[in-house]
Amino acid sequence: MRYIISENTDAYFNLASEEYLLKHTDEDIFYLWRNDNAIIVGTNQNTLSEINVEYVKEKEIKVVRRLTGGGAVYHDLGNINYTFIENSKKSFNDFRGFCEPITKALNELGVNAEFSGRNDMTIDGKKFSGTAQCKYKNRVMHHGTLLFSSKKSDISGALKPRDIKFTGKSVKSVASRITNISEHLESPMDVLEFRDRIMRSVAGGLDNITVFDAIEEEKIKKLREDKYSTWEWNYGQSPKFSMTKEGRFTGGTVEVTLDVQKGCIENIRIYGDFFGTVNIHELEEKLIGVKHQEQNVLDALKEVTLADYMVNVQNEELAGLLF
Repeated sequence: MRYIISENTDAYFNLASEEYLLKHTDEDIFYLWRNDNAIIVGTNQNTLSEINVEYVKEKEIKVVRRLTGGGAVYHDLGNINYTFIENSKKSFNDFRGFCEPITKALNELGVNAEFSGRNDMTIDGKKFSGTAQCKYKNRVMHHGTLLFSSKKSDISGALKPRDIKFTGKSVKSVASRITNISEHLESPMDVLEFRDRIMRSVAGGLDNITVFDAIEEEKIKKLREDKYSTWEWNYGQSPKFSMTKEGRFTGGTVEVTLDVQKGCIENIRIYGDFFGTVNIHELEEKLIGVKHQEQNVLDALKEVTLADYMVNVQNEELAGLLF
């Protein structure tokens, strides 16, 4: 088995590195890595229904889609992520088997950690890790979070979506009581010492730890640029969904209902008690086919005189209702 520790804290790079290791290597792997502030959404999720858009913008939190299913999770530098990639030694559904080396390492530190439910690890009933898996050919990738000293306020703030009505086939995250591992240690340590203790337990020491070589770095960086840092992957891959949102502005109440498919506005209806001199359906038609991204919507609205359709409603106010 190859044992890897990444010092790179860029979420785009680290998610790309997982795909590279899964699809372009053939050895068994155990990998530890950290992300600076990021929300990692499951492959089947609607990104916008999982995040607090304003909070994400304000805190400059990256949003990245992963290869595995399950719910959205928040990463910061107080969280260690682990990844196992194995050549079908275990059943695809054997979450417990993959988690056992982690709970064992924590037990060695005096932490009462155990596998719980379908795919979680807990301490005294409180969740510190959510795990997920996927399969590529004969290789299974299992990964999970290890909340060590994460900021709980950021976790709740970033993952709390705004009051929007969403419908669709995406998988929703489930809120759980969480805890940090650092609160349960017999002796204090920092997050990097904790990371090394986990690696030492799983690998049997630190003498055979590797890093990415120059060729691997370049291939991962290309995958980062071509896929993991793109809007198309992180937002445009969301399943088809519908949403409804209402706002009250100087020009009146506005309610927007829209359908989004493959990241673009497929249908949109605008209702309200606003006034205008041109039929609102003309504006709706101009927005169909526009990429469901705030800047793209604002660019489309710049091509029209919004006051013709909605007196005293600003471009930014209408665009804000679409997200």
